[in-house]
Amino acid sequence: MSRPREDGIVIGTLEPGPRNSIADVGVTVGHVTVERTGVTAVVPPALPAPAGTAVLNGAGELTGSLGIREWGLLETPVYLTSTHAVGRVYDGAVSVAMAGDPRIGVEEVAIPVVGECDDSWLSDARVPHVQPADVARAVSEAAPEFEQGAVGAGAGMSCFDWKGGIGSSSRRAGDATVGVLLLTNFGSSEQLRVDGVPVGRLLDERPDEAPARGGSCIAVLATDAPLAPPQLERLARRAGLGLARAGSVAHHGSGEIFVAFATAEGRSFDNWDLDPLFQAAVDATEEAVLCSLWAAVDTTGRDGRLVRALPREKVLELYRGRGR
Repeated sequence: MSRPREDGIVIGTLEPGPRNSIADVGVTVGHVTVERTGVTAVVPPALPAPAGTAVLNGAGELTGSLGIREWGLLETPVYLTSTHAVGRVYDGAVSVAMAGDPRIGVEEVAIPVVGECDDSWLSDARVPHVQPADVARAVSEAAPEFEQGAVGAGAGMSCFDWKGGIGSSSRRAGDATVGVLLLTNFGSSEQLRVDGVPVGRLLDERPDEAPARGGSCIAVLATDAPLAPPQLERLARRAGLGLARAGSVAHHGSGEIFVAFATAEGRSFDNWDLDPLFQAAVDATEEAVLCSLWAAVDTTGRDGRLVRALPREKVLELYRGRGR
């Protein structure tokens, strides 16, 4: 799988982790793809985990976010899927929680965290493609090495009118690392920027068709720095800056919803030491957008609609032509 860094596009000055993905902080990811839609499970190494959430534009859903805001804890994996599949994925996530803990449903209840984007331009949203059993499959197949692009929850998503989906990146900030995983489904082609280059306006090639203006992006951030919930909320908020640098303006009908969690506990982090982590979150988010585009492939969906992959060679030519 080609990623921007391998082709010479480097976002920011910080170095990525060894995998340049959210797996660099111990997180595993699993996908199930069904008929140009699907489910993706982002599984922390241990639960519960300190967590925080943030919203840039709220035309979307992240179930369980109120519990995270109240208690500062993530108690289930983060599941990503299409808008109409949230209920079925939620049911499947409850079953996963009960299978892992006999107290669930007896002494405790589970409130799964499920985020969604609308993939109905390519997927038939009137048909219940994703089923509760697919959630357990996604969790059981979660691994440090995982596909990006048009896979799992990203199978039917579009980004800047090109094929989008799942994208992930990471950055090291001193002894700590921040990893980001995105479900990208936002933007219009002329808005796309690559490391500051207005590629969307410069490209002489345009998508054949385009979804209705709007779209969404769910961002999952993880760090091995021992951050407290209020600090994780602040870290989550920085994903919006990374999306903006890639060209997002958070349209009226879009849902830019972010969740961040820590994979380590220990001494509290001084707030004055957060700036490198903020930079890591912004850079990794911007690059994760590009990774979702770079890894995606031409996809034909319902009614013969085609969303093409970003013309990578042309993008690289424009990028390098600007002295990069």
